[in-house]
Amino acid sequence: MTSTFIGYARCSTDKQDLAAQQEALLKLGVGADRIYTDRGFTGTNRARPGLDQALAAVRSGDTLVVPKLDRLARSVPDARAIGDDLATRGIKLQIGASIHDPSDPMGKLFFNILATFAEFEADLIRMRTREGMAIARAKGKLRGKKPKLSDRQQKELRRMHDTGEYSISDLAELFSISRPTVYRAIARHAPEP
Repeated sequence: MTSTFIGYARCSTDKQDLAAQQEALLKLGVGADRIYTDRGFTGTNRARPGLDQALAAVRSGDTLVVPKLDRLARSVPDARAIGDDLATRGIKLQIGASIHDPSDPMGKLFFNILATFAEFEADLIRMRTREGMAIARAKGKLRGKKPKLSDRQQKELRRMHDTGEYSISDLAELFSISRPTVYRAIARHAPEP
């Protein structure tokens, strides 16, 4: 029976590029058709379709390959659950160039230490982000999302809605916005009682 390398790559936002991770997986011996990806999913979000596909693709004797542990999991419980699942199924885990056998006591210890550091790193990033946002907010530089429509456009949308000639769907299409945005604009410019 031959061992197969199955790769997994993930980035947290749709704007990030997976090319570097995919290139690293190719260099580690994973075939291009054996790389599963998730885009726009954080490591703390366990509902990751690409990871689920990768875990479904690996069989006993295979190796799951990830460029870095934080691409697989950002919390110790999640990493442990994945590691235990792999060990139960007789699957090895390769993190970068290092192969770990989650069923081996030393491999399990090392894996748990790496998972703890990955979770610590994720916690530090979240903490720094919150601190940076608090500083920006205090300086008046963080104001939230810019509205889809200007105040003038919102008033016009409300005026058109009040005529009764336009449905919510019509207004959404005319202004190139979603239906919930139409409802919010109407509510913002409700007539004074």
